[in-house]
Amino acid sequence: MLTDENIRELRQRLEAELAVLLGHRQVREAGAETVELDQTRTGRLSRMDALQGQAMAKAAAALAGERERRIRAALRRLDEGNYGDCVRCDEPIVLGRLMADPATAICIHCPERAERS
Repeated sequence: MLTDENIRELRQRLEAELAVLLGHRQVREAGAETVELDQTRTGRLSRMDALQGQAMAKAAAALAGERERRIRAALRRLDEGNYGDCVRCDEPIVLGRLMADPATAICIHCPERAERS
């Protein structure tokens, strides 16, 4: 059972992480911009490096976007009063799991059950 203090702490952690993600969004988007084909300005290897950097920036942006979605969903569950309950089986998620990842939505048993199926 989560205490009010646990809930406050977890909400603060979620909100802080969301603020960081939103603050870094511009940097991620800038790194994912299209690489120009102007070979007079940029050599072939430099362009390859830029393309690789762009691909990594896009992947990082996708991961950050997914994390942002999970955090927003956790904050919604907090507002709705069902935070800390597994979205699959409705059983309580243990505090240690929530402390490790406050955005988690499933208990430790559901992925194990899915693997056995």
